[in-house]
Amino acid sequence: MNYQIAADSLKDRVILVTGAGDGIGRQAALSYAAHGATVILLGRTVSKLEAVYDEIDALGAPQPAIIPLDMKGATKQNYLDMVDTIKDQFGRLDGVLHNASLLGVLSPFDQLGEDTFDEVMHVNVKAQFLLTQAIMPLIKASEDGRIIFTTSTVGHIGRAFWGAYSMSKFATEGMMQIVADELSNTNVRVNAINPGGTRTGMRAKAFPAEDPKTLKTPLDIMPLYLYLMGPESKDVNGQCIDAQSKD
Repeated sequence: MNYQIAADSLKDRVILVTGAGDGIGRQAALSYAAHGATVILLGRTVSKLEAVYDEIDALGAPQPAIIPLDMKGATKQNYLDMVDTIKDQFGRLDGVLHNASLLGVLSPFDQLGEDTFDEVMHVNVKAQFLLTQAIMPLIKASEDGRIIFTTSTVGHIGRAFWGAYSMSKFATEGMMQIVADELSNTNVRVNAINPGGTRTGMRAKAFPAEDPKTLKTPLDIMPLYLYLMGPESKDVNGQCIDAQSKD
């Protein structure tokens, strides 16, 4: 599908991007800013967030903000405090891209470590659950709110050796559907994106022998990220959409 979005379609919107320091999160932050949004960069590595901040600044886009937060150790109170800061600083929140994820370890199911399982489920599921709960009052107050979750092909169909990551993405899709259904009579639209094989550090970790040049770049898949965050997608809710065609 060819997603069309106006050059200034995100003007005056405040958008939070998790995992904004590199990969798809970095590119989404840049693309949202280039289309007029004020972007809040959330991640665990301040130096990476500062680099993205500088790139956005160089675009002449609205001044972004940085929230350093390691989702592995973050508590419910951390997210509530973060939302208070966003409310005080910006007075609103119009969109959230749940991009941060952990791959964990690819291994046979019976050898999957409990620590790995707990860590992956915490970052990929519990942290997104707590963050979504925390932002709910602000996102509901938006005239055109958007919540985008990130899933995976292994979140549709379980695959051998993908263990905790696959299970976490099944949970992510379920969470998206629940929130979308509950908010279906509001101005908030909730969807999930399956980015597909993309040239990122996580992909390289999962497929070390793969030639990255055969993969789409994060920039290549941005049209869907922009479409689902903008006003053009006002009739799309509760969908899991592939960023890359299957042919």
